Amino acid sequence: MQDNLPSIFIVDDEHIIAETLAAILRKNGLAAKPFTNPIEALDAARVEAPDMLLSDVMMPKLSGVDLAITLKNECPDCKIMLFSGHAQTLDLLCVAREKGYDFSLLAKPLHPADLLRHIRQQLPDWTF
Repeated sequence: MQDNLPSIFIVDDEHIIAETLAAILRKNGLAAKPFTNPIEALDAARVEAPDMLLSDVMMPKLSGVDLAITLKNECPDCKIMLFSGHAQTLDLLCVAREKGYDFSLLAKPLHPADLLRHIRQQLPDWTF
């Protein structure tokens, strides 16, 4: 990631969503890297930890909640924000809370202004 910019990993199994969100964040001064495979995002985080993970919840191979839990255990300073358009998400979040994890959840579709506001709240030490 670029120096002096918060690094954000965006994970969504829908390519267009991951790429669009990354483009929006880059346009607003963030170093955003899109992923369509949560396993690849986790592998990349093990090489260079992001400042934030922004992930869809419902994905094949590994849910966004499981990705967030694993990443939080390996990169405890990483902020986590999840997004979803599925009702089943609440069940996954309840399981995570029972394990001691409380993640922010945004509803799809994400409006860019709302997304940026939430990111600024999570990363108050960064100016962008």
